[in-house]
Amino acid sequence: MATADTMLQTVLREPAGQVTLDLREVTFFDSAAIHALVRLAGRYPEGLTVLPSRQVSRVLEIAGLASQPWLHPA
Repeated sequence: MATADTMLQTVLREPAGQVTLDLREVTFFDSAAIHALVRLAGRYPEGLTVLPSRQVSRVLEIAGLASQPWLHPA
């Protein structure tokens, strides 16, 4: 929760057509982080790639987001 907004603001601050979020080392993922991802997916509909950890994948699965095109599980 403490870093979700920082992640979002950092990505939005830099102009880019493609964004890759490497979350493979993330062990805790909450609703604030889900909200940040959903906002980024809206901002970069064709240009977002998320590389999740096992924990992130599980949370996104529970949230009903496991089949999103931006999610690239290992």
